[in-house]
Amino acid sequence: MRATAKLRALLNSGRITVAPGAYDGLSARLVEQAGFPAIYASGGAIARSAGVPDLGLLSMSAIADRFAAMADVVGVPIIADADTGYGNALNAQAAARAFERAGIAAFHLEDQTFPKKCGHYDDKSIVPTKEMVQKLKAVRDALHDADFVIIARTDAIAVEGFSAALDRAAAYLEAGADVSFVEAPTSEAEIAEIATRLPGWKLINMFEGGKTPLLPVSRLQELGYQLVIIPSDTQRAAIKAMQRVLATIARDGSAAAMRGDMVSFAAREAIVDTAGYLARGKEYAP
Repeated sequence: MRATAKLRALLNSGRITVAPGAYDGLSARLVEQAGFPAIYASGGAIARSAGVPDLGLLSMSAIADRFAAMADVVGVPIIADADTGYGNALNAQAAARAFERAGIAAFHLEDQTFPKKCGHYDDKSIVPTKEMVQKLKAVRDALHDADFVIIARTDAIAVEGFSAALDRAAAYLEAGADVSFVEAPTSEAEIAEIATRLPGWKLINMFEGGKTPLLPVSRLQELGYQLVIIPSDTQRAAIKAMQRVLATIARDGSAAAMRGDMVSFAAREAIVDTAGYLARGKEYAP
């Protein structure tokens, strides 16, 4: 089954799907191996993995290459971050085609101005509703797979207010988006009202330390959400772990004291399927 069809089956299943964030092939493998049915490819986490902040600094082609590397090593659908489409409607079309070729199942397009900012940063700006509507129509026209899922994200709560954000989300659904994504609601009441007022499939962003209060997945399903993304908690945990092991090495000259906090050599190789690759190599040996 194609990744796009797998994602649509999840959306139609009546069960909420949690998609933790990943930012490279290794983290994508770990999410899949943990049993999650979908992966969120976080643009912010990919930027930070390159050592830069989430400010639209990486090129579209660099992001597409990363998506392709992730899709190549997992079997579950990947929901990707397409930022603003990297410019105008024609830029967004080019991004849509590149991301479709990369093998992802969905992406969200947002109504911030280019270059964008993380959805939980302050001082954001957004484009007119009509401009975003046309951009959504453009990306739909650019895609070849009818099952590809387009998610329309609005960052309008912090700029124009909550009611305006809902109006924008409704307009984006009318323009052909499959899923609505109202970013950064600040209370459970707002989370509930989004689910009540917007038709169809809905996505919500849940992560520790953001502007949105954390609700149990069961509550989000009860409210009517189909997708939960958790963009960067995996990366933040990895950063903390690396800082700890580096401090240990600096202190002791080795990481022996952290042996219990590291996967074994064998476990590391199992995660990336070294034995499977070697076995396939032997099949083609002359």
